[in-house]
Amino acid sequence: MKHLRWEFIVIILLVTGFMNDASAQNGKKIMIYQLLPRLFGNKQQTNIPYGTIEQNGSGKFTDIDSKALDGIKELGTTYVWYTGIIAHGTLTPYPGLPANNANVVKGRAGSPYAIRDYYDVDPDLAVDVKNRMAEFEALLKRTHEKDLKVIIDFVPNHVARQYHSLAKPAGVADFGANDDQQQAFSPANDYYYIPGKAFIPPAPKSGQQTPLSGLMQQQYTEMPARATGNNVFSEKPSIDDWYETIKLNYGVDHAHQSAKHFSPRPELWNKMKDILVFWAHKGVDGFRCDMAEMVPLEFWAWVIPELKAVNTDLIFIGEAYDPATYKSFLTIGKFDYLYDKVGLYDGLKRLIRSEDHADVNDIRKVWQVESAGFGDHMLRFLENHDEERIASAGFAGKAELALPAMVVTATLSGGPVMTYFGQEVGEPARGAEGFGTEDNRTSLFDYWGIPEHQKWMNGGAWDGGQLGAEQKELRNYYTKLLQFAGAAEAIAKGELWEIPVGGNMNKRMYGYVRYTDNQRLLVLVNFDRHYRMESHVQIPPQILKNKQIINAKDKLSGLEINDIKDNTIPVWVLPMSAQILEF
Repeated sequence: MKHLRWEFIVIILLVTGFMNDASAQNGKKIMIYQLLPRLFGNKQQTNIPYGTIEQNGSGKFTDIDSKALDGIKELGTTYVWYTGIIAHGTLTPYPGLPANNANVVKGRAGSPYAIRDYYDVDPDLAVDVKNRMAEFEALLKRTHEKDLKVIIDFVPNHVARQYHSLAKPAGVADFGANDDQQQAFSPANDYYYIPGKAFIPPAPKSGQQTPLSGLMQQQYTEMPARATGNNVFSEKPSIDDWYETIKLNYGVDHAHQSAKHFSPRPELWNKMKDILVFWAHKGVDGFRCDMAEMVPLEFWAWVIPELKAVNTDLIFIGEAYDPATYKSFLTIGKFDYLYDKVGLYDGLKRLIRSEDHADVNDIRKVWQVESAGFGDHMLRFLENHDEERIASAGFAGKAELALPAMVVTATLSGGPVMTYFGQEVGEPARGAEGFGTEDNRTSLFDYWGIPEHQKWMNGGAWDGGQLGAEQKELRNYYTKLLQFAGAAEAIAKGELWEIPVGGNMNKRMYGYVRYTDNQRLLVLVNFDRHYRMESHVQIPPQILKNKQIINAKDKLSGLEINDIKDNTIPVWVLPMSAQILEF
Protein backbone atom coordinates (compact mmCIF):
# COMPACT_ATOMS: atom_id res chain seq x y z
CA MET A 1 0.00 0.00 0.00
CA LYS A 2 3.03 2.29 0.12
CA HIS A 3 2.57 3.40 -3.48
CA LEU A 4 -1.22 3.73 -3.51
CA ARG A 5 -1.46 7.12 -5.22
CA TRP A 6 -4.12 8.47 -7.52
CA GLU A 7 -2.87 6.22 -10.33
CA PHE A 8 -4.02 3.20 -8.37
CA ILE A 9 -7.66 4.14 -8.36
CA VAL A 10 -10.24 3.36 -11.02
CA ILE A 11 -10.98 6.39 -13.18
CA ILE A 12 -14.53 7.50 -12.75
CA LEU A 13 -15.27 10.44 -14.97
CA LEU A 14 -18.13 12.74 -14.02
CA VAL A 15 -19.15 15.15 -16.77
CA THR A 16 -19.68 18.78 -15.71
CA GLY A 17 -23.25 19.91 -16.17
CA PHE A 18 -24.79 16.52 -15.43
CA MET A 19 -24.63 16.59 -11.63
CA ASN A 20 -27.57 16.38 -9.32
CA ASP A 21 -28.07 15.62 -5.67
CA ALA A 22 -26.87 12.01 -5.66
CA SER A 23 -27.14 11.95 -1.89
CA ALA A 24 -30.94 11.74 -2.12
CA GLN A 25 -32.22 8.52 -0.57
CA ASN A 26 -33.66 7.17 -3.81
CA GLY A 27 -30.28 7.62 -5.50
CA LYS A 28 -28.35 5.37 -3.10
CA LYS A 29 -27.32 1.75 -3.31
CA ILE A 30 -27.76 -0.67 -0.45
CA MET A 31 -24.33 -1.06 1.20
CA ILE A 32 -24.06 -4.02 3.57
CA TYR A 33 -21.49 -4.66 6.29
CA GLN A 34 -21.48 -8.27 7.53
CA LEU A 35 -20.16 -9.17 10.97
CA LEU A 36 -20.34 -12.00 13.51
CA PRO A 37 -20.89 -10.41 16.94
CA ARG A 38 -19.14 -13.39 18.58
CA LEU A 39 -15.95 -12.46 16.72
CA PHE A 40 -16.45 -8.77 15.94
CA GLY A 41 -16.34 -7.51 19.54
CA ASN A 42 -13.97 -10.10 21.01
CA LYS A 43 -10.96 -8.36 22.57
CA GLN A 44 -9.18 -11.50 23.83
CA GLN A 45 -6.12 -12.60 21.89
CA THR A 46 -5.42 -15.99 23.45
CA ASN A 47 -6.50 -17.99 20.41
CA ILE A 48 -6.09 -21.56 21.62
CA PRO A 49 -7.32 -24.06 19.00
CA TYR A 50 -10.68 -25.45 20.17
CA GLY A 51 -10.45 -23.00 23.09
CA THR A 52 -13.41 -22.51 25.39
CA ILE A 53 -15.27 -19.23 25.68
CA GLU A 54 -13.37 -18.58 28.92
CA GLN A 55 -10.02 -19.14 27.18
CA ASN A 56 -10.60 -17.35 23.86
CA GLY A 57 -13.45 -15.00 24.67
CA SER A 58 -16.53 -13.91 22.79
CA GLY A 59 -17.83 -10.59 21.58
CA LYS A 60 -21.10 -9.32 23.04
CA PHE A 61 -24.05 -7.32 21.76
CA THR A 62 -22.90 -4.49 24.00
CA ASP A 63 -19.48 -4.35 22.31
CA ILE A 64 -21.20 -3.04 19.19
CA ASP A 65 -21.61 0.38 20.73
CA SER A 66 -22.12 3.84 19.28
CA LYS A 67 -18.45 4.26 18.28
CA ALA A 68 -18.33 0.85 16.61
CA LEU A 69 -21.45 1.70 14.63
CA ASP A 70 -19.93 5.05 13.62
CA GLY A 71 -16.94 3.17 12.23
CA ILE A 72 -19.21 0.81 10.33
CA LYS A 73 -21.29 3.66 8.94
CA GLU A 74 -18.12 5.47 7.86
CA LEU A 75 -17.72 2.77 5.20
CA GLY A 76 -20.87 3.97 3.47
CA THR A 77 -22.89 1.24 5.16
CA THR A 78 -26.69 1.36 5.08
CA TYR A 79 -27.44 -2.16 6.39
CA VAL A 80 -25.59 -4.22 9.01
CA TRP A 81 -25.88 -7.98 8.62
CA TYR A 82 -25.56 -9.45 12.10
CA THR A 83 -24.59 -13.07 11.48
CA GLY A 84 -25.10 -15.74 14.13
CA ILE A 85 -27.73 -13.93 16.20
CA ILE A 86 -30.23 -16.75 16.62
CA ALA A 87 -29.50 -19.47 19.21
CA HIS A 88 -27.62 -22.39 17.67
CA GLY A 89 -26.06 -25.68 18.74
CA THR A 90 -23.09 -25.18 21.07
CA LEU A 91 -20.88 -26.93 23.62
CA THR A 92 -21.07 -24.01 26.06
CA PRO A 93 -23.67 -24.52 28.80
CA TYR A 94 -25.58 -21.84 30.69
CA PRO A 95 -28.09 -22.12 33.54
CA GLY A 96 -31.22 -23.58 32.02
CA LEU A 97 -29.47 -23.93 28.65
CA PRO A 98 -27.51 -27.19 28.61
CA ALA A 99 -24.72 -27.81 26.13
CA ASN A 100 -25.50 -29.89 23.07
CA ASN A 101 -23.93 -33.26 22.36
CA ALA A 102 -20.41 -32.92 20.93
CA ASN A 103 -21.16 -35.54 18.28
CA VAL A 104 -23.57 -33.15 16.57
CA VAL A 105 -21.84 -29.79 17.09
CA LYS A 106 -19.05 -28.40 14.94
CA GLY A 107 -16.32 -26.79 17.05
CA ARG A 108 -16.97 -25.49 20.57
CA ALA A 109 -19.04 -22.44 19.70
CA GLY A 110 -21.04 -24.31 17.06
CA SER A 111 -22.31 -23.35 13.65
CA PRO A 112 -24.63 -20.32 13.45
CA TYR A 113 -26.44 -22.28 10.74
CA ALA A 114 -27.46 -25.10 13.07
CA ILE A 115 -30.34 -23.29 14.78
CA ARG A 116 -31.49 -24.85 18.06
CA ASP A 117 -34.14 -22.29 19.04
CA TYR A 118 -35.64 -20.01 16.44
CA TYR A 119 -37.22 -17.78 19.08
CA ASP A 120 -34.06 -17.08 21.05
CA VAL A 121 -30.70 -15.39 20.61
CA ASP A 122 -27.23 -16.81 21.18
CA PRO A 123 -26.43 -16.63 24.92
CA ASP A 124 -22.71 -16.25 24.14
CA LEU A 125 -23.48 -12.72 22.97
CA ALA A 126 -25.07 -11.52 26.19
CA VAL A 127 -23.43 -9.96 29.23
CA ASP A 128 -26.46 -10.97 31.31
CA VAL A 129 -27.66 -14.25 29.80
CA LYS A 130 -31.10 -13.99 31.44
CA ASN A 131 -31.64 -10.69 29.61
CA ARG A 132 -30.09 -11.73 26.30
CA MET A 133 -33.11 -10.81 24.18
CA ALA A 134 -33.27 -7.37 25.76
CA GLU A 135 -29.58 -6.89 24.95
CA PHE A 136 -30.24 -7.78 21.32
CA GLU A 137 -33.20 -5.41 21.21
CA ALA A 138 -30.94 -2.67 22.58
CA LEU A 139 -28.47 -3.38 19.74
CA LEU A 140 -31.32 -3.07 17.26
CA LYS A 141 -32.25 0.27 18.78
CA ARG A 142 -28.63 1.54 18.71
CA THR A 143 -28.26 0.49 15.09
CA HIS A 144 -31.48 2.18 14.03
CA GLU A 145 -30.52 5.36 15.90
CA LYS A 146 -27.47 5.55 13.62
CA ASP A 147 -29.83 5.43 10.62
CA LEU A 148 -28.60 1.92 9.84
CA LYS A 149 -30.88 -1.02 9.10
CA VAL A 150 -30.49 -4.59 10.34
CA ILE A 151 -30.33 -7.89 8.46
CA ILE A 152 -30.24 -11.27 10.22
CA ASP A 153 -30.04 -14.82 8.91
CA PHE A 154 -33.08 -16.92 8.15
CA VAL A 155 -32.06 -20.59 7.86
CA PRO A 156 -35.08 -22.33 6.35
CA ASN A 157 -33.57 -25.54 4.99
CA HIS A 158 -32.40 -27.18 8.21
CA VAL A 159 -32.14 -26.95 12.01
CA ALA A 160 -29.78 -28.32 14.64
CA ARG A 161 -29.96 -32.04 15.47
CA GLN A 162 -31.05 -31.17 19.01
CA TYR A 163 -33.50 -28.42 18.09
CA HIS A 164 -35.71 -27.59 21.04
CA SER A 165 -37.23 -24.18 21.61
CA LEU A 166 -37.40 -23.00 25.20
CA ALA A 167 -38.40 -19.47 24.20
CA LYS A 168 -41.21 -20.19 21.74
CA PRO A 169 -44.52 -18.40 22.24
CA ALA A 170 -47.38 -20.23 23.91
CA GLY A 171 -49.16 -22.62 21.59
CA VAL A 172 -46.20 -23.08 19.22
CA ALA A 173 -45.17 -26.70 18.64
CA ASP A 174 -41.53 -27.64 18.09
CA PHE A 175 -40.47 -28.98 14.73
CA GLY A 176 -41.22 -32.69 14.52
CA ALA A 177 -43.37 -32.77 17.66
CA ASN A 178 -46.35 -34.21 15.77
CA ASP A 179 -44.49 -36.20 13.10
CA ASP A 180 -45.26 -39.79 12.18
CA GLN A 181 -41.71 -41.09 12.52
CA GLN A 182 -42.54 -44.37 10.80
CA GLN A 183 -43.00 -42.53 7.50
CA ALA A 184 -39.85 -41.71 5.53
CA PHE A 185 -41.87 -38.93 3.95
CA SER A 186 -45.24 -37.44 4.75
CA PRO A 187 -46.48 -33.97 3.76
CA ALA A 188 -47.62 -33.61 7.37
CA ASN A 189 -44.12 -34.24 8.79
CA ASP A 190 -41.60 -31.50 9.52
CA TYR A 191 -38.64 -33.86 9.01
CA TYR A 192 -37.58 -36.71 6.74
CA TYR A 193 -36.90 -40.06 8.45
CA ILE A 194 -34.93 -43.23 7.87
CA PRO A 195 -37.31 -45.68 9.62
CA GLY A 196 -35.72 -48.51 11.53
CA LYS A 197 -32.25 -46.96 11.40
CA ALA A 198 -30.45 -45.12 14.19
CA PHE A 199 -28.40 -42.04 13.38
CA ILE A 200 -24.64 -42.69 13.29
CA PRO A 201 -22.52 -39.58 13.91
CA PRO A 202 -19.47 -39.35 11.66
CA ALA A 203 -16.07 -40.13 13.10
CA PRO A 204 -13.36 -37.44 12.98
CA LYS A 205 -11.12 -37.52 9.95
CA SER A 206 -8.30 -40.03 10.07
CA GLY A 207 -5.61 -38.96 12.52
CA GLN A 208 -7.57 -35.96 13.75
CA GLN A 209 -7.34 -35.70 17.53
CA THR A 210 -8.98 -32.75 19.22
CA PRO A 211 -9.64 -31.54 22.76
CA LEU A 212 -13.24 -32.59 22.12
CA SER A 213 -12.40 -36.27 21.74
CA GLY A 214 -13.45 -36.99 25.31
CA LEU A 215 -16.71 -35.13 24.95
CA MET A 216 -17.45 -37.10 21.80
CA GLN A 217 -17.39 -40.33 23.81
CA GLN A 218 -20.79 -39.47 25.23
CA GLN A 219 -23.59 -41.27 23.49
CA TYR A 220 -25.87 -39.49 21.06
CA THR A 221 -29.18 -41.23 20.37
CA GLU A 222 -31.47 -40.47 17.45
CA MET A 223 -33.94 -43.20 16.53
CA PRO A 224 -35.13 -43.21 13.85
CA ALA A 225 -32.48 -41.16 12.11
CA ARG A 226 -33.52 -37.98 10.37
CA ALA A 227 -32.19 -36.82 7.00
CA THR A 228 -29.20 -34.47 7.08
CA GLY A 229 -29.45 -30.85 5.96
CA ASN A 230 -27.53 -31.14 2.68
CA ASN A 231 -30.00 -33.72 1.34
CA VAL A 232 -28.31 -36.81 2.76
CA PHE A 233 -31.17 -39.29 3.14
CA SER A 234 -29.12 -41.79 5.07
CA GLU A 235 -28.55 -42.56 8.73
CA LYS A 236 -24.80 -42.18 8.25
CA PRO A 237 -23.65 -38.79 6.91
CA SER A 238 -19.94 -38.11 6.46
CA ILE A 239 -17.76 -35.64 8.37
CA ASP A 240 -17.91 -33.38 5.29
CA ASP A 241 -21.71 -33.29 5.31
CA TRP A 242 -23.88 -30.93 7.34
CA TYR A 243 -24.24 -33.76 9.84
CA GLU A 244 -25.05 -31.36 12.69
CA THR A 245 -28.34 -30.42 10.98
CA ILE A 246 -31.69 -31.97 10.08
CA LYS A 247 -33.34 -31.35 6.72
CA LEU A 248 -36.75 -29.66 6.93
CA ASN A 249 -39.66 -30.99 4.86
CA TYR A 250 -41.59 -28.43 2.81
CA GLY A 251 -43.71 -31.09 1.12
CA VAL A 252 -41.19 -32.34 -1.44
CA ASP A 253 -40.87 -36.14 -1.72
CA HIS A 254 -37.23 -36.45 -2.71
CA ALA A 255 -37.49 -40.25 -2.93
CA HIS A 256 -40.09 -40.05 -5.71
CA GLN A 257 -38.73 -37.65 -8.35
CA SER A 258 -39.12 -34.70 -5.99
CA ALA A 259 -42.91 -34.89 -6.15
CA LYS A 260 -44.53 -31.80 -4.62
CA HIS A 261 -47.32 -31.98 -2.05
CA PHE A 262 -48.27 -28.35 -1.46
CA SER A 263 -52.05 -28.64 -1.18
CA PRO A 264 -53.08 -28.46 1.54
CA ARG A 265 -50.21 -26.18 2.52
CA PRO A 266 -47.73 -28.05 4.77
CA GLU A 267 -47.84 -26.84 8.37
CA LEU A 268 -44.09 -26.25 8.23
CA TRP A 269 -44.74 -23.30 5.88
CA ASN A 270 -46.87 -21.62 8.53
CA LYS A 271 -44.27 -22.30 11.22
CA MET A 272 -41.54 -20.65 9.17
CA LYS A 273 -43.73 -17.68 8.36
CA ASP A 274 -44.47 -17.22 12.07
CA ILE A 275 -40.73 -17.21 12.80
CA LEU A 276 -40.12 -14.50 10.21
CA VAL A 277 -43.02 -12.43 11.56
CA PHE A 278 -41.60 -12.78 15.09
CA TRP A 279 -38.28 -11.23 14.05
CA ALA A 280 -39.90 -8.62 11.83
CA HIS A 281 -41.93 -7.46 14.83
CA LYS A 282 -38.67 -7.14 16.77
CA GLY A 283 -37.60 -4.50 14.24
CA VAL A 284 -35.40 -6.54 11.90
CA ASP A 285 -35.31 -4.87 8.47
CA GLY A 286 -34.27 -7.78 6.27
CA PHE A 287 -33.35 -11.44 6.03
CA ARG A 288 -30.44 -13.13 4.35
CA CYS A 289 -31.97 -16.50 3.45
CA ASP A 290 -29.50 -19.36 3.77
CA MET A 291 -29.37 -21.86 0.88
CA ALA A 292 -32.55 -20.44 -0.63
CA GLU A 293 -32.34 -22.80 -3.62
CA MET A 294 -32.75 -25.84 -1.36
CA VAL A 295 -36.23 -24.67 -0.36
CA PRO A 296 -39.11 -24.85 -2.88
CA LEU A 297 -39.66 -21.79 -5.03
CA GLU A 298 -43.35 -22.04 -4.22
CA PHE A 299 -42.68 -21.44 -0.53
CA TRP A 300 -40.83 -18.20 -1.26
CA ALA A 301 -43.54 -17.07 -3.67
CA TRP A 302 -46.02 -17.44 -0.80
CA VAL A 303 -44.06 -16.35 2.28
CA ILE A 304 -42.27 -13.22 1.03
CA PRO A 305 -45.50 -11.40 0.06
CA GLU A 306 -46.95 -12.49 3.41
CA LEU A 307 -44.06 -10.81 5.22
CA LYS A 308 -44.17 -7.71 3.03
CA ALA A 309 -47.77 -7.34 4.16
CA VAL A 310 -46.36 -7.06 7.69
CA ASN A 311 -43.65 -4.59 6.65
CA THR A 312 -43.42 -3.39 3.06
CA ASP A 313 -39.82 -2.24 3.58
CA LEU A 314 -38.44 -5.68 4.48
CA ILE A 315 -35.78 -6.98 2.10
CA PHE A 316 -35.03 -10.61 1.31
CA ILE A 317 -31.61 -11.71 0.05
CA GLY A 318 -31.31 -15.27 -1.25
CA GLU A 319 -28.13 -17.32 -1.12
CA ALA A 320 -28.22 -18.81 -4.62
CA TYR A 321 -25.61 -20.42 -6.85
CA ASP A 322 -27.38 -21.51 -10.05
CA PRO A 323 -27.60 -18.71 -12.64
CA ALA A 324 -30.29 -20.68 -14.49
CA THR A 325 -32.66 -20.15 -11.53
CA TYR A 326 -31.92 -16.49 -10.78
CA LYS A 327 -34.76 -15.04 -12.81
CA SER A 328 -37.31 -17.43 -11.30
CA PHE A 329 -36.27 -16.68 -7.73
CA LEU A 330 -36.57 -12.95 -8.41
CA THR A 331 -39.80 -12.94 -10.41
CA ILE A 332 -41.71 -15.91 -9.01
CA GLY A 333 -39.99 -16.28 -5.65
CA LYS A 334 -40.19 -12.51 -5.00
CA PHE A 335 -36.64 -12.15 -3.66
CA ASP A 336 -35.29 -8.63 -3.69
CA TYR A 337 -31.67 -9.70 -4.20
CA LEU A 338 -29.62 -12.83 -4.88
CA TYR A 339 -25.96 -13.72 -4.38
CA ASP A 340 -23.67 -13.17 -7.38
CA LYS A 341 -21.05 -15.67 -6.33
CA VAL A 342 -20.84 -18.07 -9.26
CA GLY A 343 -20.72 -15.22 -11.78
CA LEU A 344 -18.94 -12.06 -10.73
CA TYR A 345 -17.19 -13.23 -7.55
CA ASP A 346 -15.64 -16.32 -9.15
CA GLY A 347 -14.51 -14.36 -12.22
CA LEU A 348 -12.98 -11.56 -10.17
CA LYS A 349 -11.21 -14.05 -7.92
CA ARG A 350 -9.44 -15.53 -10.93
CA LEU A 351 -8.40 -12.05 -12.05
CA ILE A 352 -7.16 -11.08 -8.58
CA ARG A 353 -5.08 -14.26 -8.43
CA SER A 354 -3.86 -13.73 -12.01
CA GLU A 355 -4.74 -17.30 -12.93
CA ASP A 356 -3.85 -18.52 -16.41
CA HIS A 357 -7.44 -18.52 -17.61
CA ALA A 358 -8.48 -15.26 -15.90
CA ASP A 359 -10.34 -13.09 -18.38
CA VAL A 360 -12.29 -9.83 -18.12
CA ASN A 361 -14.81 -11.51 -20.41
CA ASP A 362 -16.14 -13.01 -17.17
CA ILE A 363 -17.23 -9.51 -16.15
CA ARG A 364 -18.85 -8.96 -19.53
CA LYS A 365 -20.66 -12.31 -19.30
CA VAL A 366 -22.17 -11.40 -15.94
CA TRP A 367 -23.98 -8.25 -17.05
CA GLN A 368 -24.67 -9.29 -20.64
CA VAL A 369 -25.83 -12.87 -20.04
CA GLU A 370 -26.13 -14.22 -16.50
CA SER A 371 -27.84 -11.25 -14.91
CA ALA A 372 -28.97 -9.37 -18.01
CA GLY A 373 -32.03 -7.37 -17.09
CA PHE A 374 -31.72 -7.92 -13.36
CA GLY A 375 -28.17 -6.94 -12.44
CA ASP A 376 -29.53 -4.41 -9.96
CA HIS A 377 -30.94 -7.35 -7.99
CA MET A 378 -27.60 -9.13 -7.54
CA LEU A 379 -25.61 -8.80 -4.31
CA ARG A 380 -21.90 -8.34 -5.09
CA PHE A 381 -19.02 -9.06 -2.68
CA LEU A 382 -15.40 -10.21 -2.47
CA GLU A 383 -15.59 -11.68 1.04
CA ASN A 384 -18.18 -13.26 3.28
CA HIS A 385 -18.22 -15.93 5.99
CA ASP A 386 -18.11 -18.79 3.44
CA GLU A 387 -15.27 -17.50 1.27
CA GLU A 388 -11.51 -17.22 1.65
CA ARG A 389 -10.10 -13.98 2.97
CA ILE A 390 -8.49 -11.91 0.21
CA ALA A 391 -5.30 -11.39 2.24
CA SER A 392 -5.00 -15.10 3.09
CA ALA A 393 -2.14 -17.12 1.68
CA GLY A 394 -4.58 -19.28 -0.28
CA PHE A 395 -6.29 -16.37 -2.04
CA ALA A 396 -4.23 -13.29 -2.95
CA GLY A 397 -1.81 -12.89 -0.04
CA LYS A 398 -2.14 -9.10 -0.23
CA ALA A 399 -5.37 -7.20 0.32
CA GLU A 400 -4.46 -4.40 -2.12
CA LEU A 401 -4.40 -6.84 -5.04
CA ALA A 402 -8.20 -6.90 -4.85
CA LEU A 403 -8.77 -3.14 -5.12
CA PRO A 404 -9.55 -3.08 -8.86
CA ALA A 405 -11.96 -5.98 -8.30
CA MET A 406 -13.59 -4.13 -5.41
CA VAL A 407 -14.20 -1.17 -7.71
CA VAL A 408 -15.97 -3.46 -10.20
CA THR A 409 -17.90 -5.04 -7.35
CA ALA A 410 -19.06 -1.63 -6.17
CA THR A 411 -19.83 -0.02 -9.54
CA LEU A 412 -21.02 -2.66 -12.02
CA SER A 413 -24.69 -2.35 -11.04
CA GLY A 414 -27.13 -0.62 -8.73
CA GLY A 415 -27.46 -3.75 -6.63
CA PRO A 416 -26.17 -4.14 -3.06
CA VAL A 417 -22.46 -4.25 -2.25
CA MET A 418 -21.22 -6.18 0.79
CA THR A 419 -18.06 -5.89 2.86
CA TYR A 420 -17.12 -8.51 5.46
CA PHE A 421 -15.70 -7.28 8.75
CA GLY A 422 -11.90 -7.21 8.67
CA GLN A 423 -11.80 -7.05 4.86
CA GLU A 424 -11.19 -3.31 5.01
CA VAL A 425 -8.02 -3.79 7.09
CA GLY A 426 -6.63 -6.86 5.33
CA GLU A 427 -7.51 -9.63 7.79
CA PRO A 428 -5.72 -12.80 6.51
CA ALA A 429 -7.48 -15.47 8.66
CA ARG A 430 -4.29 -17.17 9.78
CA GLY A 431 -4.42 -20.08 12.17
CA ALA A 432 -6.34 -23.31 12.65
CA GLU A 433 -9.04 -22.21 15.07
CA GLY A 434 -10.44 -25.67 15.74
CA PHE A 435 -13.13 -27.14 13.55
CA GLY A 436 -12.35 -24.16 11.37
CA THR A 437 -9.06 -25.52 10.08
CA GLU A 438 -6.25 -23.60 8.35
CA ASP A 439 -8.56 -22.95 5.39
CA ASN A 440 -8.00 -19.23 4.69
CA ARG A 441 -11.38 -18.43 6.25
CA THR A 442 -12.48 -16.87 9.51
CA SER A 443 -14.02 -19.70 11.51
CA LEU A 444 -17.76 -19.91 12.04
CA PHE A 445 -17.45 -22.69 14.59
CA ASP A 446 -14.90 -21.53 17.14
CA TYR A 447 -14.22 -18.87 19.76
CA TRP A 448 -11.43 -16.72 18.36
CA GLY A 449 -9.92 -13.26 18.28
CA ILE A 450 -9.46 -11.67 14.84
CA PRO A 451 -5.99 -10.05 15.04
CA GLU A 452 -6.02 -7.42 12.30
CA HIS A 453 -9.62 -6.48 13.01
CA GLN A 454 -8.68 -6.13 16.69
CA LYS A 455 -6.15 -3.47 15.70
CA TRP A 456 -9.01 -1.36 14.38
CA MET A 457 -11.07 -2.23 17.47
CA ASN A 458 -8.18 -0.95 19.62
CA GLY A 459 -9.47 -2.34 22.89
CA GLY A 460 -12.98 -1.01 22.30
CA ALA A 461 -12.01 2.52 21.20
CA TRP A 462 -12.92 1.60 17.60
CA ASP A 463 -10.52 4.21 16.26
CA GLY A 464 -7.97 2.13 14.35
CA GLY A 465 -5.29 3.17 16.81
CA GLN A 466 -3.26 -0.04 16.37
CA LEU A 467 -3.48 -0.25 12.57
CA GLY A 468 -0.31 0.06 10.52
CA ALA A 469 0.08 2.78 7.90
CA GLU A 470 -0.77 0.45 5.02
CA GLN A 471 -3.88 -0.80 6.82
CA LYS A 472 -5.05 2.75 7.43
CA GLU A 473 -4.54 3.51 3.76
CA LEU A 474 -6.49 0.38 2.82
CA ARG A 475 -9.41 1.29 5.07
CA ASN A 476 -9.33 4.84 3.72
CA TYR A 477 -9.54 3.45 0.19
CA TYR A 478 -12.57 1.32 1.09
CA THR A 479 -14.17 4.29 2.84
CA LYS A 480 -13.83 6.64 -0.10
CA LEU A 481 -14.83 4.04 -2.69
CA LEU A 482 -17.87 2.74 -0.81
CA GLN A 483 -19.10 6.19 0.17
CA PHE A 484 -18.84 7.30 -3.45
CA ALA A 485 -20.45 4.17 -4.90
CA GLY A 486 -23.28 4.33 -2.39
CA ALA A 487 -24.16 7.93 -3.23
CA ALA A 488 -23.55 8.17 -7.00
CA GLU A 489 -26.76 8.27 -9.01
CA ALA A 490 -25.11 6.80 -12.10
CA ILE A 491 -24.05 3.72 -10.14
CA ALA A 492 -27.34 3.33 -8.30
CA LYS A 493 -29.58 3.53 -11.35
CA GLY A 494 -27.53 4.32 -14.45
CA GLU A 495 -27.17 2.50 -17.75
CA LEU A 496 -24.00 0.57 -18.64
CA TRP A 497 -21.93 1.09 -21.81
CA GLU A 498 -18.80 -0.98 -22.37
CA ILE A 499 -15.67 0.95 -23.45
CA PRO A 500 -12.86 -0.81 -25.40
CA VAL A 501 -9.51 -0.51 -23.60
CA GLY A 502 -6.18 -2.31 -23.64
CA GLY A 503 -6.50 -3.74 -27.15
CA ASN A 504 -8.51 -6.71 -28.36
CA MET A 505 -5.98 -9.27 -27.16
CA ASN A 506 -5.70 -7.98 -23.60
CA LYS A 507 -7.80 -10.08 -21.25
CA ARG A 508 -6.83 -8.24 -18.07
CA MET A 509 -8.07 -4.67 -18.77
CA TYR A 510 -11.66 -3.52 -18.83
CA GLY A 511 -13.75 -0.38 -19.00
CA TYR A 512 -17.37 0.70 -18.91
CA VAL A 513 -19.49 3.81 -18.48
CA ARG A 514 -22.32 4.07 -15.95
CA TYR A 515 -24.56 7.01 -16.77
CA THR A 516 -27.88 8.79 -16.29
CA ASP A 517 -29.12 12.07 -17.73
CA ASN A 518 -27.45 13.82 -14.81
CA GLN A 519 -24.21 11.94 -14.33
CA ARG A 520 -21.65 10.00 -16.37
CA LEU A 521 -19.01 7.72 -14.86
CA LEU A 522 -16.24 5.86 -16.66
CA VAL A 523 -14.75 2.85 -14.87
CA LEU A 524 -11.37 1.45 -15.99
CA VAL A 525 -9.61 -1.45 -14.29
CA ASN A 526 -6.26 -3.12 -14.89
CA PHE A 527 -5.80 -6.66 -13.59
CA ASP A 528 -2.49 -7.22 -15.38
CA ARG A 529 0.44 -7.90 -13.02
CA HIS A 530 3.09 -6.51 -15.40
CA TYR A 531 1.70 -4.01 -17.92
CA ARG A 532 0.03 -0.69 -17.39
CA MET A 533 -3.00 0.38 -19.37
CA GLU A 534 -2.26 3.32 -21.68
CA SER A 535 -5.11 4.52 -23.79
CA HIS A 536 -7.09 7.46 -25.12
CA VAL A 537 -10.68 6.88 -24.15
CA GLN A 538 -13.23 8.61 -26.34
CA ILE A 539 -16.60 9.06 -24.67
CA PRO A 540 -19.37 8.20 -27.17
CA PRO A 541 -21.61 11.08 -28.26
CA GLN A 542 -24.69 9.06 -27.28
CA ILE A 543 -23.57 9.42 -23.66
CA LEU A 544 -22.42 13.05 -23.81
CA LYS A 545 -25.50 14.35 -25.67
CA ASN A 546 -23.71 17.32 -27.27
CA LYS A 547 -21.79 18.24 -24.12
CA GLN A 548 -18.02 18.81 -24.13
CA ILE A 549 -15.55 17.42 -21.59
CA ILE A 550 -13.37 20.24 -20.22
CA ASN A 551 -11.24 18.67 -17.49
CA ALA A 552 -11.22 15.90 -14.90
CA LYS A 553 -10.49 15.88 -11.19
CA ASP A 554 -9.57 12.79 -9.22
CA LYS A 555 -12.33 12.05 -6.70
CA LEU A 556 -9.85 10.62 -4.19
CA SER A 557 -6.62 12.62 -4.55
CA GLY A 558 -7.78 15.94 -6.01
CA LEU A 559 -5.34 15.70 -8.94
CA GLU A 560 -6.64 17.41 -12.11
CA ILE A 561 -6.34 16.29 -15.74
CA ASN A 562 -6.66 19.12 -18.26
CA ASP A 563 -5.30 17.72 -21.54
CA ILE A 564 -8.67 16.48 -22.80
CA LYS A 565 -9.43 17.06 -26.50
CA ASP A 566 -12.41 16.10 -28.63
CA ASN A 567 -14.03 14.34 -25.66
CA THR A 568 -11.07 11.98 -25.51
CA ILE A 569 -9.35 11.39 -22.17
CA PRO A 570 -5.75 10.17 -21.97
CA VAL A 571 -5.56 7.46 -19.32
CA TRP A 572 -2.91 5.25 -17.86
CA VAL A 573 -3.49 2.67 -15.17
CA LEU A 574 -0.67 0.85 -13.41
CA PRO A 575 -0.64 -2.96 -13.03
CA MET A 576 -3.25 -4.40 -10.64
CA SER A 577 -4.59 -0.94 -10.02
CA ALA A 578 -7.01 1.72 -11.05
CA GLN A 579 -7.81 5.55 -11.02
CA ILE A 580 -11.04 8.04 -9.96
CA LEU A 581 -11.77 11.39 -11.62
CA GLU A 582 -14.63 13.86 -11.61
CA PHE A 583 -14.91 16.40 -14.44
